[in-house]
Amino acid sequence: MSNEVEIGRGKRASVGYSFDDIAVVPSRRTRDAADVSISWQLDAYLLDAPIIGAPMDSVTSPQTAIAMGKMGMLGVLDLEGIWTRYEDPEPFLEEISELPDDAVFARMQEIYREPVKAELISARLEEIRVAGVPVAGALSPQRTQEYWKTVADAGVDLFVIRGTTVSAEHVSSNREPLNLKRFIYELDVPVVVGGAASYTAALHLMRTGAAGVLAGFGGGATTANRRTVGVAVPMATTVANVAAARREYMDETGGRYVHVIADGQISTSGDLIKAIACGADGVMLGTVLARANEAPGRGYHWGAEAHHKNLLRGERVKVDQVGSLETIINGPSQDATGTTNLTGALRHAMAMTGYSDVKEFQRVPVSVGQY
Repeated sequence: MSNEVEIGRGKRASVGYSFDDIAVVPSRRTRDAADVSISWQLDAYLLDAPIIGAPMDSVTSPQTAIAMGKMGMLGVLDLEGIWTRYEDPEPFLEEISELPDDAVFARMQEIYREPVKAELISARLEEIRVAGVPVAGALSPQRTQEYWKTVADAGVDLFVIRGTTVSAEHVSSNREPLNLKRFIYELDVPVVVGGAASYTAALHLMRTGAAGVLAGFGGGATTANRRTVGVAVPMATTVANVAAARREYMDETGGRYVHVIADGQISTSGDLIKAIACGADGVMLGTVLARANEAPGRGYHWGAEAHHKNLLRGERVKVDQVGSLETIINGPSQDATGTTNLTGALRHAMAMTGYSDVKEFQRVPVSVGQY
């Protein structure tokens, strides 16, 4: 169904809604929170909560990936980040957290100019594997062709191809583009791809054989894409559109299910709840987890856009450290800001609306308005 307005005689625009624009609506039934299940089956892996740590250097280190895994969640390591460029990245992480604002961009570009090393990719993934938790790593589409075999040989359990926008029909006159369909077919592990900003883009990505599609661009608090290149998406609408593409793909294939993972603009437990209400199976979190005391960003948060060698499209932002990773995920809450006890908030919302599991909760009514 089209929902468009005319912004001028020669241009129409679609109407979209952010998570701030919507709210979950209780129904006639409630449920005891102890009877609610928030577990999530992501391909072969049963997770205790629908939460994934974003592949960003300020969020996921090998240590925080292990901690998330032991809590029954999944942390995705950025395999072209600082962890695979330096044997000991700690001094550089410390420096980034101490840089003044007027020097941070130039110095971060210098730090990230160090080449990615294949042997460090293998070592970091092995470090996570030895801890006995699922191993997940991410590459950009541009680096996937160069390093995918290293990642596969290291025994990754889940492979993420994550970019500002990822398409199944990339066109390039400079190099042979990644053939996603052939790549996913030949790689013997589940692949999650994104971001997808529309119904059509998501449907095309699903047709490549991906196990999951990232709805959105990620980097909500750190990205400056809207200001620098004029690109942004309203996340509530985006998640709903990608979830609709999933239904279409299930009809096409006779029931093959592709996971929808909301990625971006989720900064509180309320945003997480509304992402699932719009149709997401899980969420990929950056800012929320960057607030943890153990987070490698040391109270700061940034993405790859903040150190791009040619076009800076992101920022290093200061985030408040609100408690331990355990407190952020499982509580108890420290205040009413929605930054701690994510799983408790999700259980409470599901209990208030009478739903017993995450899949059912995707059907909860929502309203649009000023709240």
